[in-house]
Amino acid sequence: MKTLVIIDDEIFFRKSLINFLEKQNIYNIAGEANNGQAGIQLIENVKPDIALVDISMPVMSGLDMIAALGTDCHTRFILSTGYEDFDYAKNLCFSQDVIEKAMDAIRNGACIVTDTQMAKSGINKRALARYGGEVYCFMSDEDVAALAKKNGTTRATASMDKAAAMGKKLIFAIGNAPTALVRLYELIEDGKLDPELIIGVPVGFVNVVQSKELIMQADVPYIVARGRKGGSNVAACICNALLYMIDNNRGY
Repeated sequence: MKTLVIIDDEIFFRKSLINFLEKQNIYNIAGEANNGQAGIQLIENVKPDIALVDISMPVMSGLDMIAALGTDCHTRFILSTGYEDFDYAKNLCFSQDVIEKAMDAIRNGACIVTDTQMAKSGINKRALARYGGEVYCFMSDEDVAALAKKNGTTRATASMDKAAAMGKKLIFAIGNAPTALVRLYELIEDGKLDPELIIGVPVGFVNVVQSKELIMQADVPYIVARGRKGGSNVAACICNALLYMIDNNRGY
């Protein structure tokens, strides 16, 4: 009989499902947890055949939990949610071998450049620092503001120019400004930038869709949320998922 664990923050749902499955006598219920962090400990201890996982939970989401467990985990996951929005599952686009390339870049000291302080705050800087990387956001820098004013551009555009001049291995995590993605595309096409990865997940309406499509046309590794959805939190989440796939020691 296959073993199964249930990871969901709704206690009524967990207990009801356990009661139902025990009556069916088709699975051995090996345990339960109420968030992704506790779910990791449960799965690592029990090593179940199947895990029924809620997508949205406090402390750590189901998607973050699965990413943190990494490719060495042989448990099969069934995702459940009370929400009707599965757009990210449908619209996240990945270039060829991008996960392996991104993890190699992090291991080799790549730094992360974001377009918001929110994304910078959300990325686990201690985990990145273990490999020699740092997280940068230049949006509030005085020289960026001056350059944007001089050239008649946005701060996001000017901050990408500053990043391109760093001479470091860079991962770009863009969750807010489509103009940042447009400028990255221009720098790549002009041969002035060769990023290790572009995470393109800005949210909104004006030029958002078009800027994401541009990045997918560039000859660089990318993770892009097609369409209008995204955000700084999504950009940080993707960065952390990559970090935790390498090593789940989060340094908290």
